[in-house]
Amino acid sequence: QVQLVESGGGLVQAGGSLRLSCAASGSTRSINTMGWHRQAPGKQRELVASITKDGSTNYADSVKGRFTISRDNADNTLYLQMNSPRPEDTGVYYCEADYIYLNSVGVWEVGRSWGQGTQVTVSS
Repeated sequence: QVQLVESGGGLVQAGGSLRLSCAASGSTRSINTMGWHRQAPGKQRELVASITKDGSTNYADSVKGRFTISRDNADNTLYLQMNSPRPEDTGVYYCEADYIYLNSVGVWEVGRSWGQGTQVTVSS
């Protein structure tokens, strides 16, 4: 199992910057892809950005060129650098990790863990 704890959320002015962190613990060697998702009030949760273990990244079109995802595998930490945020970036940001584990009958499976979420509010 993998446990995730986010930090770094808060209130930021549009055009400013904010960095989110996500500390992973538990079976961290089994983690492959990690990502940031967000959920705005009344909307579905959406993928913001993801990164594989070897550093390949993927971004939602709405944040390309403004947000940067990175990870420190040695420190088991995921980051999201948010530059030039906009009011529409407001929401609860969740860290997510995909990992493999051996189930009770000896078969490898893929699991997913989520953090508890951190609120990001962008003021205009």
